[in-house]
Amino acid sequence: METVVTVVVIIFVIIVGMMLIHRLNAQHDERIGAFRYSDALPGIGRRTRRSRREREIRRRR
Repeated sequence: METVVTVVVIIFVIIVGMMLIHRLNAQHDERIGAFRYSDALPGIGRRTRRSRREREIRRRR
C-alpha cells in the first residue's frame, strides 16, 4: 500500500512540474514575441561626446 501511495505522489509531482515548465515556457514565448528586434539597444548611440576623463586618457597614449 505504501508503494502505491509513493508512486502516486511521484507521478503527481512530475505532472505538477510539467505544468510549471509549460507555463514558464509560455511566458517566455510571450516576452520574445513582444520584443522588438529593430529597436536600438538602450545606451547605444546616446552619447555623442566623450567625457573629459576619456579625452585625457586618449591624449596620454
